[in-house]
Amino acid sequence: MRLEGKNAIVTGSSVGIGAAIAKRYASEGAQVAINYKSNDDGANGVIKEITDAGGKAKAFKGDVSTVVGIEKLIGEVITDFGQVDILVNNAGVFRTVPVMETTEKIWDEQLDTNLKGYFFMVKTLVPHFRENGGGKIVNISSIAGTGAFPNCPGYCASKGGVVNMTRALAAELGKEKINVNSIAPGNVATPLNAHLRGPGNEEYMELMRTFTPTGIDFIDPDDMTGTAVFLATEDSRMIHGETIIVDAGWSVW
Repeated sequence: MRLEGKNAIVTGSSVGIGAAIAKRYASEGAQVAINYKSNDDGANGVIKEITDAGGKAKAFKGDVSTVVGIEKLIGEVITDFGQVDILVNNAGVFRTVPVMETTEKIWDEQLDTNLKGYFFMVKTLVPHFRENGGGKIVNISSIAGTGAFPNCPGYCASKGGVVNMTRALAAELGKEKINVNSIAPGNVATPLNAHLRGPGNEEYMELMRTFTPTGIDFIDPDDMTGTAVFLATEDSRMIHGETIIVDAGWSVW
């Protein structure tokens, strides 16, 4: 198992990509802190799946859009686990809202969770990583951060910020054996975009299939986990500040 003996925090891991990464990390031997804001049932379900399979996980409820919430979360995990080796910044908010309907509240909600929260999770953990000789940070960006889409300016801004913030953090922290990298998922079937899939969205989903050379409209969250494991292991020790696009070929065109 590639993550045997490691401890990981995965934010927003009660559903979607975060849940898939948490379960894969546990299957690779890591003890995983399942962070979530309000979905108790989802978090407990992820933990049950992990423990039923012989893995180790514990729930940590907390809001990672605020510095107070972040400091509380990290303090609790370190107290419980003793050490954190891997951070996956995954918690996110996605609002499909045109420019002229984007309010300050909608903008702040996305930037606070998707960008500010990522930065302060890293900042809060850096002293701990330094004390322990390094660490692995995986930020979840998006193809909306490497490209752009209409009707979601706040989301695109937040995810584009993640891409360049990842590079800036790597430039500063790389010399301390702290790897900071990012994954940019394409269309992944998660609760964040459930309103765009299913009955009534057939025309839209067919359009999405034409945007990838693979003909895939929405990727399974499990397809993100191989890259997430790689970036958490020593196999990626010479990779700093990169954003790996996992999008079924969307960006090819």
